[in-house]
This record gives sequence, structure tokens and C-alpha cells, in this order.
Amino acid sequence: MPIDVIVPDSARKTYESWHFAPAVRHGDLIFCSGVVGHGDSAEDEFRNAWQSLGETLAAAGVGYEDIVDSTLYIVDLQKNAATMAKVKDEFIKEPYPASTWIGVTELVIPGARAEIKVTARTPA
Repeated sequence: MPIDVIVPDSARKTYESWHFAPAVRHGDLIFCSGVVGHGDSAEDEFRNAWQSLGETLAAAGVGYEDIVDSTLYIVDLQKNAATMAKVKDEFIKEPYPASTWIGVTELVIPGARAEIKVTARTPA
């Protein structure tokens, strides 16, 4: 069974220049690539990342409620965890998915504070 590449219009340029898919579907699972946001504050950056992730999920025909697993890579984890938790709760509601938070020293985008990677499922 081949993978189904998911590229929302807002990510077309990234797909073509960085050569990776924002998401791929295999069977009933959707594997999203890590998403880095932008903004002047950590809160703005994290919100932008969750919103960008939402565009990819929508292009796959699913929503935040279909996320089954998340991995959050956070620079200066102890400093940024509370802000990430606050912003995440704007998007993720019960029942909550599995989640792993990992502190890292840096990300591919200079100055970025977090990268969000999720796996979602296609509802039955």
C-alpha cells in the first residue's frame, strides 16, 4: 500500500524546497512532520505552530481530536513548558492523546523554541 502525501497549500513551498511532506497517510494513520511556529513571544510562536499543524490535519480530512500521539521538542523545556501547556490546551481537548515532551538544545530553525510532531488517525 503506497503512502498518500498530504501537502496543504500553505506548505507547498516548504515541501518543494525542503523535500519533505508535511504529512503522509498510511492506512488509517496520518504521520505529521514536525511543525515550528513563528512569533515574537513563546506564546505566539507555539500558537502559530499549533495553527499550522491544524492546516495540515485539515488537509488530511481530520482535526485535533483525531491526534493519538504527540511529541513536543522544546528548547529550554523548564522555562517554556508552562506556556506550551497553556497554548496546547487551546487546541487539544479530552480525551487527551498520548504525549512525550523532550528538552532539546536547538532546532533546525534558528531561534525556534519548539517543534510539534503528531500522529493522527482517520475516524472510523
